[in-house]
Amino acid sequence: MRQRAEYIRPGWRHLSVRRQCDLLTVSRSNLYYRPVEEKPENVKMMTLMDKHLIRHPTEGVVSMVYYLKERGYPIGPKRIRRLFKLMGRETIYRRKNLTKAGLREFIKPYLLRGLQITHANQVWCTDITYIPMARGFMYLTAIIDVYSRKIMGWGISW
Repeated sequence: MRQRAEYIRPGWRHLSVRRQCDLLTVSRSNLYYRPVEEKPENVKMMTLMDKHLIRHPTEGVVSMVYYLKERGYPIGPKRIRRLFKLMGRETIYRRKNLTKAGLREFIKPYLLRGLQITHANQVWCTDITYIPMARGFMYLTAIIDVYSRKIMGWGISW
């Protein structure tokens, strides 16, 4: 949008500014807009936030409000969110991975539906855990009896 606005010449006698904006599909408000610089107080807060987030990367908006209020900055969560967005920061948290109900290929059949588990060795399940090591990961796989919750067998990859 800004690149197209550079082609507009206000003093041109053949086309008015309005017509030039129409031809280039640029709004006139965009043509005359001048970005406002961030307030020095916000810049100080963003510096404090950045230093704090380097040490505590999982902290979000609410804890940042308390952190800055302890240091004498009267600030609310809306302003923190705006500054987070301006800094390109996102809170780190686990996102939900829900079944896509509308799409048939994402729905997996539940094979144990309606089955009464009444004794041991009737149904087993597996679990895989990644164990971080100095050079990569090791994988721990366990076979678990669903009824008794006992581990029937396990193995570790090398």
